[in-house]
Amino acid sequence: MCWSAQACALAQMPVTVGPYGQSQPSCFDRVKMGFMMGFAVGMAAGALFGTFSCLRIGMRGRELMGGVGKTMMQSGGTFGTFMAIGMGIRC
Repeated sequence: MCWSAQACALAQMPVTVGPYGQSQPSCFDRVKMGFMMGFAVGMAAGALFGTFSCLRIGMRGRELMGGVGKTMMQSGGTFGTFMAIGMGIRC
């Protein structure tokens, strides 16, 4: 017997429970979190390597910002994809 409609809705939902009573994230949530962590690390690495490579070839100003941004997005997407695949394998 439920006291409210919200209590009835919560009572019917299956929840996976960990060893200490907390619920575990779903596989999709883990893959998403892996992508976001990999994207952040890749963006940081892309900022460092992109800045040095663009300065080395002589870029300045707006061209430098565009080159660094492109390198950051490419490395973030690549590393994020590999981290998401790794987290998906672990599920």
